[in-house]
Amino acid sequence: MEYLKEIEAKYKSMEIYELLVMAALGLAVLLFGYRIKKVAFFIIWFLIGYNLMMFLMPTLNNLVPAIAESSLYQILLPIAGGLLLALLGFSIEKICVAGICFFLVMMITVQYFGTDVPTLAVGAIIGVVAGAAATAMMKPAIIIATAIAGGYTLTLAILNLFPDISKEIFYFPLIGGISLIGAIFQFATTKHVN
Repeated sequence: MEYLKEIEAKYKSMEIYELLVMAALGLAVLLFGYRIKKVAFFIIWFLIGYNLMMFLMPTLNNLVPAIAESSLYQILLPIAGGLLLALLGFSIEKICVAGICFFLVMMITVQYFGTDVPTLAVGAIIGVVAGAAATAMMKPAIIIATAIAGGYTLTLAILNLFPDISKEIFYFPLIGGISLIGAIFQFATTKHVN
């Protein structure tokens, strides 16, 4: 749960324009993930890399005081982490789909079940199985993975843009509902697209 508190603190410290950009990217991935799969993979991997760097920033700040003192590093390092992973995700489709599924499972595991080793091991096993199943069924997997990733990103943006909405009550219904709408929209609009 410590990870969740750190991520929530980072999102609360984001400017309105950053949240709006995040919401726009999440909406694009949610509704058009399969049609723009290369771009969607780039965006998803960018968001994963950005969030991982945001998670690592307190450690980097403690290890290298020059990073902690520079606001330029505080801005550029998460962007650089996002770009590095985004370039990987843009280039390798099957690994990208498997990785997205794995990371979605691991993010949910860490956020809601903790970071003890047995919990992470079970999450990793489920993530590997989800990734393998995704590569066996590419089109539905891409649609579902991009809908969930877009729903997750959009939910975080919504909950931080509108702080009066109760996270405890609406977090899962928002992710589930938004992801379902996105998946249905993508399945309906890509019937004849390969």
